[in-house]
Amino acid sequence: MRIKISPLLLRTLVLAVVAALVLAIPAPTQVSSAPIGNSVLARAVDIELGLVEPGEKEQLVSSGAVYAALLATGELERRAAAGKDPSKAFSRHGTQGCSNRFEGGGQGGSNVRVNQDCSLRRQAEEIVVVNPLDDDNLIAGQNDSRIGFNHCGYAWSFDGGKSWGDQTPPFWQFTLLDGHTADACSDPSATFDSKGNAYVTGVIFDVAATAFANAIVVAKSNAPIGGAFYHSPRVQPFQTYRDVPLGVVANDNDATIFNDKELMVADANAGSPKHDNVYVTWTRFSGGHSPIYFSQSTNGGDTWSAGIEIDGVNPSICTVPVAGPCNDNQGSHPIVGPDGTIYVIFGNSNTPGLGLNQVAFVKCPAANNCASPASWTAPVRINSLIGTHPRQVGPNPVTGCPSGRRCLPPNGYRVPEFTSMSISIDDGGKLYAVWSDFRNGGPPCTSPNNTATPPCDNDVFYSFSTNSGATWSSEVNVAPASKFGKTAQWQPWSKVTKDGTLFVAYYDRSYGSCETTGCNDITLAKITNAASSSRSFKYTRLTTDSMPNLVVANNPIQAGFLGDYMWVDLDSQGRPLVVWADTRGLDGTVEEDIYFARPLP
Repeated sequence: MRIKISPLLLRTLVLAVVAALVLAIPAPTQVSSAPIGNSVLARAVDIELGLVEPGEKEQLVSSGAVYAALLATGELERRAAAGKDPSKAFSRHGTQGCSNRFEGGGQGGSNVRVNQDCSLRRQAEEIVVVNPLDDDNLIAGQNDSRIGFNHCGYAWSFDGGKSWGDQTPPFWQFTLLDGHTADACSDPSATFDSKGNAYVTGVIFDVAATAFANAIVVAKSNAPIGGAFYHSPRVQPFQTYRDVPLGVVANDNDATIFNDKELMVADANAGSPKHDNVYVTWTRFSGGHSPIYFSQSTNGGDTWSAGIEIDGVNPSICTVPVAGPCNDNQGSHPIVGPDGTIYVIFGNSNTPGLGLNQVAFVKCPAANNCASPASWTAPVRINSLIGTHPRQVGPNPVTGCPSGRRCLPPNGYRVPEFTSMSISIDDGGKLYAVWSDFRNGGPPCTSPNNTATPPCDNDVFYSFSTNSGATWSSEVNVAPASKFGKTAQWQPWSKVTKDGTLFVAYYDRSYGSCETTGCNDITLAKITNAASSSRSFKYTRLTTDSMPNLVVANNPIQAGFLGDYMWVDLDSQGRPLVVWADTRGLDGTVEEDIYFARPLP
């Protein structure tokens, strides 16, 4: 008798076998698994587990979404079965949540813990924004798993980051197109408009086997509230009491579509003709490609224009698989200029050669209707984006580096060159693009499957444009080997002051023995006259002590993931505000939390 096995059941069985054999973790007697209905997300999980190999130029779904799906399959629990239990080191810190700070004597100031939950759940992939009307009112977002799977969390401060409160957003009454409410959220983003109204967004989805639906939604926090809680953006009686209706940027119920890696920005320039418009860009995985989409709200986040593709056509820079379309992308970041022009940066792989990608740029001039595809310029190449650092084949049972991702040994954290690029503009109209890549990596950190050994000379770069993005300068190395040796710097974020002083924060292995042991720090580079040949650099170590290397042995649930981006913002006086995912857990644990620093003047 021939027994037929469905593809979903076959995937479930293969997941259990791979977890047992590749990770050397005994399979439990009964494996609880949740097959994934959305084909884009299901393929992303298969890649992460080493069941299939990604295409040469295939973009990968964001880490937060994949980790939610991995939790649904039970894979992370199976990994944890052979690991240590970090809860044995846990104790309660006070009664107002688990606040913490690390004090240091340098210019970096205190490292203040942002998320306040007392659980040992992962927080990573963070953003910080400051109220343009109040430098003391800050909002920080992060991926958060305290209420199951991967969700989004948002924190607020009314004293400039000295203390924080936090919460999960009111996204869970939203009904997806398949009739379900979402059970996961990823890629948190936040912004303020010129009146001090705050907005938060995330990609929400259902990880169940028969669920294809996913959406991008927006909630609002009116100006007097300052992010302490969120409500419906729709103006209605008792607005602040209501969670729904939410603003809907994108909403799909198709197994072949997944909306991913959205970021949001409001036009907070009171003198702009489009002040208080709110914009979102994101990656839309569909039909084997990953174009960048755009939507806008002109009524305070209530309703949103139909999503449009904005990455455009340029046969001189996009030649693979055919000349013209620049539609294999990931990691867009939108900003708004003083006149209302929208600028967007993203990573593009419509280029020949494995790992030989490019940083691309488009814009919508202030006078144009940006909800129309014709209003956007053709894409421009800013610089190369070299992603040739070691690529993991099959999950790494020691470091936790997932299959298909690129990590820098001895760390197991993916090094996301596509999703950690940023753009900013000064008051003179000069644009600054920041990214990191492996162009200077070289031996001995070049072997596949993460068998390479450090030093791994990954570097952070910036380029500037003095003609509104038409052309860009040659790259400038922010952390050259001539000063820091062959050490790894990655996952940067940036913001420029009104007068052209560029701040760039990044993960850094140049301190002590971190390049060989895998510990990490956060460095803030201050680049004065950044668009001039007379530029000068000042470096501040923000972390008071190095962060321990998070690996399978000390935290199998969180190993391999440190987020896809960190963040930098500036207050009205041009002072930098920085958030990052930190592995210095409470009471000696090694686990991920969000920390904040406001460096000393």
